[in-house]
Amino acid sequence: MNKTKPISRFLPTSKKEMDALGWEQADVILFSGDAYIDHPSFGAAVIGRILESAGYKVAIVPQPNWRDDLRDFKKLGEPRLFFAVTSGSMDSMVNHYTANKRLRSDDAYTPGGKSGFRPDYAVNVYSNIIKQLFPETPLVLGGVEASLRRLTHYDFWKDELLPSILLSSKADLLVYGMGERTIVEVAHLLNSGKSINTISNLPQTAFYTNREDDYSIDNETIVLNSFEECLKSPRKFGQNFMHIEVESNKLESNRLIEPAEDGYVIVNQPLPPASTTEMDGIYNLPYMRSPHPRYRGKTIPAWEMIKFSINIHRGCFGGCSFCTISAHQGKFISSRSQKSILDEVETVAEMPDFKGYLSDLGGPSANMYMMQGIDLNVCKRCKKPSCIFPKVCPNLNTDHKPLINLYKKSRAVKGIKKAFIGSGIRYDLFADWSDSTNRQYFEEVVRHHVSGRLKVAPEHTEEEVLKHMRKPSFKLFVQLKEKFDSLNRIHGLNQQLTPYFISSHPGCTIEHMQKLSGVVKTMGLHLEQVQDFTPTPMTLASTIFYTGIDPYTGNKIFVEDSKDGKLKQRELFFAKPYTPKKPMKRKR
Repeated sequence: MNKTKPISRFLPTSKKEMDALGWEQADVILFSGDAYIDHPSFGAAVIGRILESAGYKVAIVPQPNWRDDLRDFKKLGEPRLFFAVTSGSMDSMVNHYTANKRLRSDDAYTPGGKSGFRPDYAVNVYSNIIKQLFPETPLVLGGVEASLRRLTHYDFWKDELLPSILLSSKADLLVYGMGERTIVEVAHLLNSGKSINTISNLPQTAFYTNREDDYSIDNETIVLNSFEECLKSPRKFGQNFMHIEVESNKLESNRLIEPAEDGYVIVNQPLPPASTTEMDGIYNLPYMRSPHPRYRGKTIPAWEMIKFSINIHRGCFGGCSFCTISAHQGKFISSRSQKSILDEVETVAEMPDFKGYLSDLGGPSANMYMMQGIDLNVCKRCKKPSCIFPKVCPNLNTDHKPLINLYKKSRAVKGIKKAFIGSGIRYDLFADWSDSTNRQYFEEVVRHHVSGRLKVAPEHTEEEVLKHMRKPSFKLFVQLKEKFDSLNRIHGLNQQLTPYFISSHPGCTIEHMQKLSGVVKTMGLHLEQVQDFTPTPMTLASTIFYTGIDPYTGNKIFVEDSKDGKLKQRELFFAKPYTPKKPMKRKR
């Protein structure tokens, strides 16, 4: 993809805006649970712009009203090619509820931060309305909510196993993961006259069929336990998860087939990781880099948080058992070129309200930029979910020199006073303090890129719990803090290390939390970034939460699933008096 000449307009969100462009009909109409912010940090904008760059007319309906006469679903008419649906940048249920299923009072992706502008299970709600109104028009799903529900999954909010979202949404096709390249191919195929029902072999898509001639079983196909078998046997659900995770983390994956109800869910192999050229093309598209004018005068918290941030790569090879990043973005890192990043830094520096401070120069994990396997042939044979747990792979290039160089050049851009690292860093990637580059990297970060607090995520202090989390020993955090404090003293800085911790993770008991509390007090840590474990679809931790079994070992694992117990664990972060609450009953 080549850099597209900027245009001074947003994608249309109303019939009036379409008329102003001279459109009688859009090619694609995208429904999103978020407000429309035309910026590369928001998936709906990226998909809209990538389709536009391929020559298609794309309109967006942000946060449609699903409670009234459904006028928002009708106002733009029927698209020439297909409808697309996403819940937005977050899973709608994570967006709506706390770990103890308490309804949140705000929504960062809505003007004014107000809640109530998207439904629970937004993908299903939007999709069923569209299919009711336009039953013959192709419907394609995408985004994190659909992606992580592409096969049988545990739903924490209903406390039960649910089948693929393809069944409940009635959608024709699901594009999972980071779907820019795939969605363009879907548009090309439909534009060429192909029927949506004949698109059966497209990489990085999933679909539901009751026709056996839609697939063939070969050496590149794995048949999973059926949805019905998983309902009867938690162990079979665990077996499915192992296959799904392994195939999600391979460079060369197999196709998955899961019987469900009277048909089959087919998940085709993913595309290879995006190249640097492809990544640059995505970020060089003509984004307006601001919310749509329809929100003028209103504050959108998510936009305020990222408006002066730069994303330098995607993907994460950490493999944490509670995290969905690798399941959605992939284990392998796709990095932007230094020029593309610096061009965006210059663009941000020219924004009228920019005061000189980049809020973040990072990614899912800030210091994985340009890192990959030294010998990719070794990577092709690898099935491990993590490149750094239980130890750093000897085939992984962990050289921080490209990142150090990027930091220095970013600081030198005219108008930049500070370029902070707001996303967390993986300290196990530079834990060998005998390496001069590792020492240089951390000193660069501490001296020039900390906004007063540096975020890191030890997640727990106890080794037994950390193993279930696939996180490194807490000893590495202790060493990091010593280096951090030393550098602050040497350079006369007054900065804090802000650790993230999780309570009630599978394998974590009240005794583990009591020990954590003691360690935290002894070290004098400031606990502001803490959370209770929330089971989300397609993670190892959620699978264990539901089954009580580690699917890889077959061992039973303690799971704190009562509301009373979860609250007690969390309160140990702050050593507050504990008042028993009414237990949260489980269905099974």
